[in-house]
Parts: sequence; C-alpha cells; structure tokens
Amino acid sequence: MEMVCASTKEQEEYINYLVNYFYTNIFPYYFDDEQIQAFENLQILSLKGEYVTYNGTMKEAFQIISSLQSLITVIEYVGKSGDCKRYRDLFERNIELLRRYGIAFPFTIEQFMNKRHYPCSMYLPSQSSWLM
Repeated sequence: MEMVCASTKEQEEYINYLVNYFYTNIFPYYFDDEQIQAFENLQILSLKGEYVTYNGTMKEAFQIISSLQSLITVIEYVGKSGDCKRYRDLFERNIELLRRYGIAFPFTIEQFMNKRHYPCSMYLPSQSSWLM
C-alpha cells in the first residue's frame, strides 16, 4: 500500500491560472484567434481530456506547475531573443513531462521565435476597464 498526498485547491487553481496564461498572454502573440480557438477545441493544455492521466496528487501537480512555468519562461525568452538552440532541450523535456500526464502541447520551439509586437486578439486581456 502506497500513501500519496492529494494536491491542494491552490495548486489546482494555479495550474488553471497557468493554462489560462498561455491562452491570454502567450498564444495571442504567436497565433491568430482562429488557431487559438482550434487549440481550445483540441483541448491543448486541458486537464479534462480522455487521455489525461493526472490523478491529482501533490507530486504530479508540482511537476505540471514547474513544466508550465518553465515553458512560459523559455517561450518568453525565445520570443524576445529569437535564440531557440540554447533552451531546446529544456523545452522538449517539459513537453515530454506534460505528455506523461496526457496533457497536449504539440508545438515546437521554432513556432515561438517570431513574437508579434502588437497583436490584435480577443484572447488578450483588456488594457482598461472600459468596454467599447
């Protein structure tokens, strides 16, 4: 018999925050709205797909959180510098870790080399509280 600790509510919320961060602060700078909508339909980064093997343990939650944080950091660095050779192994290792839990992230590091400076997307968070 093996004893495991369940993930906390805060960890689950933080995982959802990081996934939302990809959709609102990462993807709009590299993909158009139709592509992002297709990602949602394909359940990219979703924890609710039929192949997801995430059981909600604390260890798994920590691994998923650290993988998502690492991917965000690498993508933001590559988007600014255009240098993807340096962090390719780290990028692929974190994708593989997510894949172990059935979480899809079917991108290559090269897709994040050319960041758009002024994207226009419905997925971007609003810059003000006024709605036009």
